[in-house]
Amino acid sequence: MKLKISASLILVLALSACGSMRQYQAESQGVIDFSRAGKPDSALAVLESNNSDKDLLYFLEKGQLLQLKNDWSGSSSAWLKADAKIHDWENTAKNSPDKLLGEVGSFLINDKTRRYDGYDYEKVLLSTLLAMNHAASGDWGNARVEVKKTHEREAIIAEFRSRAYEKDEAEARSRGVQTTFKDLRGYPTETLDDPDVLALKNSYQNAFSHYLAAFVYEALGEKSLAAPGYRKAIELQPNTKVLEDSLAQLDSKTAKHGMSEVLFVVSSGLAPLRKSVSLPLPVYRAGLTAMSFPVIRSGNDFAPSQLKLDGRFVPVSAIASVDAMSRRALRDDMPGIILRSTVRALSRGVAQKQLNDRDNNASAIASLVLGLVSVITEQADERTWSTLPAQIAIVRASLPQGMHKVLVPTLQGQEAFDFKASSPYQIVPIRVMGNQVYFGQTGLAPVILNTAVTESADAVIQPEKAKK
Repeated sequence: MKLKISASLILVLALSACGSMRQYQAESQGVIDFSRAGKPDSALAVLESNNSDKDLLYFLEKGQLLQLKNDWSGSSSAWLKADAKIHDWENTAKNSPDKLLGEVGSFLINDKTRRYDGYDYEKVLLSTLLAMNHAASGDWGNARVEVKKTHEREAIIAEFRSRAYEKDEAEARSRGVQTTFKDLRGYPTETLDDPDVLALKNSYQNAFSHYLAAFVYEALGEKSLAAPGYRKAIELQPNTKVLEDSLAQLDSKTAKHGMSEVLFVVSSGLAPLRKSVSLPLPVYRAGLTAMSFPVIRSGNDFAPSQLKLDGRFVPVSAIASVDAMSRRALRDDMPGIILRSTVRALSRGVAQKQLNDRDNNASAIASLVLGLVSVITEQADERTWSTLPAQIAIVRASLPQGMHKVLVPTLQGQEAFDFKASSPYQIVPIRVMGNQVYFGQTGLAPVILNTAVTESADAVIQPEKAKK
């Protein structure tokens, strides 16, 4: 992609971008803080106030906040609107991929000018979480639709990413641009060279998505489809007992009268945020130029290692790290980010020289404005689905149908819940954020141990603290 744009056009575009670029992490901080405090209604209010235009990220965040409230239908409705936008991306990726492979605004102004289509792991997790919503509500048919969509989505992403990487490599070669992040002096390369990141095959396939798909197929009696799902989960997360047991016991396991096969999905923490870091780097014909790149630093969110179920401790098995997936996505995207950043720096340097060479007051002022605006607009794209968990883990148990008690560890103690096992196969989502626990239960008003329930089943659960 050769860019020969006049200095005047670059100045106009840069000025127009100044007022249009969102500071997404600043906007999302209130959503995060209220979620951690157990106030999803307040988090939703902040989300609404920051989003006059209902874009993809708005629906992703809204669906997650409504899920915290046990508003399954509202959550699914929001996520289906997000899914429709991703489906548009899929159609373009399949039929007109070149439309997605180069956007002039991102080369000249900032990556924030690009339409946000979601990172690959977000696209896959959206289908997975929709499937979990449906299954938790007892709608196994629509859960099956979503897990099938997950497989198809992964295939589309794989094909498109192959094209995108090839195009970026060819573009970089033609421009003589080095696109290795390890060459960026001052960049925290250890965040992307972490063993957990390097262990991932790619950024979007994860054991939880495939395990959940297999569990849905098993619940529907389709064991021939469940087996490949369990095998893929084991491939992605080897040496994990719960995954191996699910496959080994698949053929022998039959639904027993009065028993429930319960899958607890224990999500913890919040996916790490993207931060913009500015590095002074030498660029041919532009000199020492400040360029901005996104950085993701792993968080230290609390994640429970066990639950106490009916008085006995059961281990929690982590099978998907959104933290690692997000950093793998950035690692894979860095060549393209470096390419676009370098092209921007070169284009602005050439434009600045054009204005300086005109030797008149108007051009001098324009050159000064372009320099100032370049400093303002040179920011890394920080947009990301901020309410996703950092880690997803599971517990699987065969339980007699009826009431059961579960204690969920937190940073400062435990949260206690009653829940009802009521069907042959059942999913119970649990979300832990520090000291806050959101416990998902459908078909029954949530019962907090030793606490009178006064809220509806769609209300936020506010459990009492159980003594250690």
